[in-house]
Amino acid sequence: MGDTSVTAPLEALLLMATEPMGAAELAQALDVPTPVVWEALEELALFYDETGRGFELRQVGEGWRFYTRPEHHDLIAAWVLEGQQAKLSQAALETLAVVAYLQPISRSRVGSIRGVNVDGVMRTLATRGLIEEAGHSEETGAMLWRTSPLFLEKMGLTTLDALPPIAPHLPEASLLEAELAGLAETPVAREDGAMSENTEIPSAQQAAEWADAEAAESARRNEPAITADEVPAEEDLDRLSEPS
Repeated sequence: MGDTSVTAPLEALLLMATEPMGAAELAQALDVPTPVVWEALEELALFYDETGRGFELRQVGEGWRFYTRPEHHDLIAAWVLEGQQAKLSQAALETLAVVAYLQPISRSRVGSIRGVNVDGVMRTLATRGLIEEAGHSEETGAMLWRTSPLFLEKMGLTTLDALPPIAPHLPEASLLEAELAGLAETPVAREDGAMSENTEIPSAQQAAEWADAEAAESARRNEPAITADEVPAEEDLDRLSEPS
């Protein structure tokens, strides 16, 4: 091959392409004239043919893309089918369970429930035919997914109603209630919140005022009373007022 300053970047772009890329698009990405890209593409296609590579660079419509050669079709088909029979990973099983019990469900919601990105796992499940598209959400327009008939076949079920109840696999309700009670905070009435009868909760300032009033009342009750016998006589008052 000749100059690789164009052919090498072209190969890198085409390897990452998920659909045919036009010569103009490739030229823009490489910042070179379109005729230069055309010449490099034809040179690459001829090189792969002459060297007997297992893939070829094929022009489809107005785009270019790598394809495996037809003579390797049987080998690739057998390998793909073998991969279909491989066991699902733990992540795939968890994702499939979410779809099965909450279907139809969007991919983003599955991801939020699992707390991880599930794009790759969802693609794997769809490729294996275990889930399928179920229309779009009326609220968000997102694609919804559901389990497929193959899923029921693999699970040995006739309908989704035969799925085992999920409740036995959840924590006991009493434990959840106790945990939530421990995390719950005492509700505080807001100024603009409507309060029902006999459910008013005093504010901190009101509670302090009530405490002060109660303490003052208690002190007043405990204060000794002065009787008439304890009042000094008039002459004693005069004597006490005279200078010594």
